[in-house]
Amino acid sequence: MLSPEQFSVLRQHGTERPWTSPLNKEYGRGTYVCAGCELPLFSSDTKFDSGTGWPSFWTPIEGAIGTTVDSSFFMTRTEVHCRRCGGHLGHVFDDGPKPTGLRYCINGVSLKFIPA
Repeated sequence: MLSPEQFSVLRQHGTERPWTSPLNKEYGRGTYVCAGCELPLFSSDTKFDSGTGWPSFWTPIEGAIGTTVDSSFFMTRTEVHCRRCGGHLGHVFDDGPKPTGLRYCINGVSLKFIPA
């Protein structure tokens, strides 16, 4: 069962307010999994503080995510979704750190953290 906020983000492509997710400040070792189906999505080894108010990663776990073009709000962005359940996770931008130069800006409510 998803909370109303999880349903809004994962199933209706909503966005949580910045700085509201406790996962934004989570820096323990572990794995971030999809809140909709628990597929492992991101390793804590790839998390960084982007200063945006959402958990950010420089790469996903191989094969964990899919992307689509999002043309809402008069702009074009790359949407990130869970490969297994299709849940909306957030967006990926090309202003991240090395080695990929990518910033996966993810709604914390779409994730669960599993400590190592």
